[in-house]
Amino acid sequence: MQELNEKCGIVGIFSKDTEIARFAFFALFALQHRGQEASGITTSDGNNLITHKGVGLVSQVYTEEAINGLKGHIGIGHNRYSTSGGGALEHAQPVLNEENSFALAHNGNLPSVKALENFLSSVNMLKSNRSDSELITDSISYYLKDGLSLPDAVIKVYPLLTGAFALTMMDKDTLVAVRDSYGMRPLSFGKLGDDGYVFTSESCALKTIGATIVREVECGEMIIVNNEGMKSVKLADANPKHDIFEYVYFSRPDSVLGGKLVYDVRKNFGKMLARECKLDIDIVVPVPDTAVPVAIGYSHESGIPLEMALVKNRYVHRTFIEPSQEQRRHSVALKLVPLPEVLQGKKIAVLDDSIVRGHTSKKLIKTLFDAGAKEVHLLISSPPVRYPDFYGIDTPEQSELIAFDKTVEEMREWLGATTLHFLSLDGLVESIGLPKEELCTSFFTGVYPIDILERKSEVSYKVAKE
Repeated sequence: MQELNEKCGIVGIFSKDTEIARFAFFALFALQHRGQEASGITTSDGNNLITHKGVGLVSQVYTEEAINGLKGHIGIGHNRYSTSGGGALEHAQPVLNEENSFALAHNGNLPSVKALENFLSSVNMLKSNRSDSELITDSISYYLKDGLSLPDAVIKVYPLLTGAFALTMMDKDTLVAVRDSYGMRPLSFGKLGDDGYVFTSESCALKTIGATIVREVECGEMIIVNNEGMKSVKLADANPKHDIFEYVYFSRPDSVLGGKLVYDVRKNFGKMLARECKLDIDIVVPVPDTAVPVAIGYSHESGIPLEMALVKNRYVHRTFIEPSQEQRRHSVALKLVPLPEVLQGKKIAVLDDSIVRGHTSKKLIKTLFDAGAKEVHLLISSPPVRYPDFYGIDTPEQSELIAFDKTVEEMREWLGATTLHFLSLDGLVESIGLPKEELCTSFFTGVYPIDILERKSEVSYKVAKE
């Protein structure tokens, strides 16, 4: 229900034959769903790094003049979703070192930064109030000042990184892409023309700029691109724990993750829901956009017709203009408008991807009843979200999650739905088609594959039991 937010989308491009900034812009545009509050691009012309950052959507941050000013043959870019309202520009990436000789873009989160802080303290370079991305930048910058190449500096710092990270980095003549050994956050690799290389958070961005998809950056892999060509270095043994919510909600349906087309996976969710929850209903109604493939799968499997009885305003994005209290009470109408002509007197199944706090779902159900629906059965294409995330997704505190202290029946009653059914974890895993041990299910199980160390105190296992 769009109450979870992915924090970042990243890009990295090396090419002598293309307008780097323009390609980075369109790649970031394709990754807009991964971050909507700030964006930035850094390029290198072989001598200097040039950076442009701004608050807002990609289309708002960059002008033709800004793009023309970002000269060079190497570039990295970043879209950010910020959890702090006023600090969006302050924390916008790419992050640059003080010498303006190195830049970094990070998707993910390090739940513990003690190893980085201890290292920087030991070399008298620890600054106050630094984010995890800035601490990584400071640590790599230390080794660059010490005379190491960028790849060698990354090799030194890699063991200090505890958490989830997909990184694109650059100095004036080298582009580096790195993915943690768990592959928690996605990172795709493509070719652009004869000598160009591109890295993007999702493969959909490669298609957007006309790049040829090569593969995904492997877990624990570093790829180095410079004038000598491309080189792959294994930094750690792969131990895949792909974030299951990339399939449920975050990634675009035309992206391929773990060799699986997200659209097909979401259709499988719907088919599995139809097997798990058989209903006597008239129509299937998706909550656009994520749940549309889910509803298609449910309709195909059940034989019940699908109707687009909820219309989404396609131009609604995050806004810096605060709605009034009265408008907030009717906020669902900003994004979703029901069609009474389709809903009147109907028993409907509403398909959605997740329930987080539950407030949006509660408003939506009331809206559907008010529009004339006779019954509203809410079907969710993931299990109940009972645990917070520490790997790069903005989640509320655990106590704010509706499923934390409510059973499914208690949630149904509070939401006002006729029935409520969540896709089982086994059904979810089977629908994705990857081994369960290669997926991170922490949202649903509280099992955190990357040690969250000092953050463990933020997790309670006294959750609602069915």
